[in-house]
Amino acid sequence: MRFRRDRRFDELVTRQLDLFATDDAELLAEAEAAERAWTDAGRATAEEAYGDYQLVVDALADRLLDLRETYASGLDDVTAESYRTAFTRFAAARYGRYASLLADLDET
Repeated sequence: MRFRRDRRFDELVTRQLDLFATDDAELLAEAEAAERAWTDAGRATAEEAYGDYQLVVDALADRLLDLRETYASGLDDVTAESYRTAFTRFAAARYGRYASLLADLDET
């Protein structure tokens, strides 16, 4: 038996992530540049470049987590859990590695 997905937050989360893309466009661009710098780095500078990249990824993950938890904090526990699930699913689909912290937190 397949369960139907709760879709009540789909439009809200899509709009939130659209705003995130606009508000954090500079940080997203910085992440892309840092990833390019890391993948293009030579052996001598790859570790430092990866560290720089990881700092930007962590900042993006923190912003996504703040966005999710700020909204969820105004909901009752059951509704908040449904919202978190929707947000994490959409963020992972749209931002992949930047949203991995959300999924990691949900597993604990």
